[in-house]
Amino acid sequence: MPQSSVLSQTFWDLVDSTQNLRRLGVWGDLIVVAAAAMALLLRFAVDDMLPTGFPYLTFFPAVVLTAFFFGLRPGIICAALSGLASWYFFMAPAYSLAVTPQTAIALVFYVFIVSVDIALIHIMHLAAARLRADAAETKRLYQQQRTMFQELQHRVANNMQFVSALLRLYKRNAGENPQAMLTALDDARMRLDTMSRIHRQLHDPANATRPAGDFFRDLCASLTEAAGATGVRCNVEMPPVHFDLTRLTPLSLIVVEVITNALKHAFPDGRGTISVRLAPAGDGRMVLTVSDDGKGMPAGRVSDSSLGLKIVQSLAAQIGGDVSYEARQGTTARIAFDAAA
Repeated sequence: MPQSSVLSQTFWDLVDSTQNLRRLGVWGDLIVVAAAAMALLLRFAVDDMLPTGFPYLTFFPAVVLTAFFFGLRPGIICAALSGLASWYFFMAPAYSLAVTPQTAIALVFYVFIVSVDIALIHIMHLAAARLRADAAETKRLYQQQRTMFQELQHRVANNMQFVSALLRLYKRNAGENPQAMLTALDDARMRLDTMSRIHRQLHDPANATRPAGDFFRDLCASLTEAAGATGVRCNVEMPPVHFDLTRLTPLSLIVVEVITNALKHAFPDGRGTISVRLAPAGDGRMVLTVSDDGKGMPAGRVSDSSLGLKIVQSLAAQIGGDVSYEARQGTTARIAFDAAA
């Protein structure tokens, strides 16, 4: 690092070190009074060594140092006390506050000099405060970006693992049937396209502070519109809660999976209602319920190992969730999960 940069950093470190002194309040004022008294005593001590004049010789350093170390108000107090002392003791006629032309000029000179000194020191402290605030904000943004980058890496790794598991499931279901393989690949492509759209919505900055209920309402509306299910109504009932992306991503994919299955199989006449509800379950857990009033899932399918159920179970496992189904007067899927990571 160049020497000039080292000296500059040392200077600003010195400025920063005065923060506690400038918060002393009344104690700081008392210290300043003592400093002005010491400057007065020093001026008396060197009076015999000085030629005529120089009434402010020891007072200027006292004003500058008190303004630098103790702040604006102590600097002004020291300047006022020093000005009065030098006027009374060291300006002719001594030991009086008489105003002569020479005294008036000297006082104006003194007021101008100390005002400029105190103003410059105060501006310097304001600049140092802005630098500290900027440095703190830069550090906060750096930490936030670092955390977001690490979270993004973790999420990408999780998503890749999920995609890999999804493809393995399709491969297992397709078996050795070429037509089934093509169907499975096409189905996998559609599911991955859906996941991609959801991820774009989740990472939209406009959705960062939205309650989960608003997000799921838009998600359900998009699903019914994409399926052309104009006769199916989707109701979303959720408290005004917010989830981080670690929770919101798998919950969104679960809702997509369950609603998509309902739109495909539950309403042969194209009419019905799908309900999405979220409620606390105690012990730091919540329950997400997705139900429909359609024809209901066959009893055998509730307990078998269908691909859709495996996908939901895999997603629920990412958030410590348990999945249960009920096939009565429609189909209901319940996912109990940990509310916080």
